Amino acid sequence: MRKLKYHVATSVDGFIAHEDDTYGAFMQTRLIQDSEHVTDFVASLATYSAALMGRRTYEVGLKEGVTDPYTNLETYVFSRTMKESPNPRVKLVSEDAVGAVRRLKAQEGGDIYLSGGGAFAGLLFAQGLVDEVLLKMNPLILGAGIPLVSSLRQVVDLELKSTKVYGNGVLLLRYAVLPRPKA
Repeated sequence: MRKLKYHVATSVDGFIAHEDDTYGAFMQTRLIQDSEHVTDFVASLATYSAALMGRRTYEVGLKEGVTDPYTNLETYVFSRTMKESPNPRVKLVSEDAVGAVRRLKAQEGGDIYLSGGGAFAGLLFAQGLVDEVLLKMNPLILGAGIPLVSSLRQVVDLELKSTKVYGNGVLLLRYAVLPRPKA
């Protein structure tokens, strides 16, 4: 069974983007120029065979003309409002998101990259579908924005597996999602 990994940049206060779905604070020169964490992230993409994202995450690139953000991965956009994919390689899933993710996890292949965002991640966490969390915690406090995860009704317990501290202050925290206690 393939693992679903939520691999995401976050601020110290738990936001993955500004309230308007932009992420300019994460793109500061001090955080990305010659940064080992960017190199490590790009290298990590080779460990995935598929990428999943919600519509809002996909539209960030789409506004810049990027219709296929992960050309080496099977890419899935989950949306109830998009009518068609702007790129034939990008598969649009408009119904039964949970069932679709379960089917993808059951297939043979490499791990699955959950690219975002907070609401979609919340749905997948609530269904027990996320196996690992990789947080690139940036030395920023945004004060408001798109939360790391939204709409959880139950605590998700994590076990810290590794940490890496980068020279620019970014921390990479890798967690396993612990199984839910049996009711």
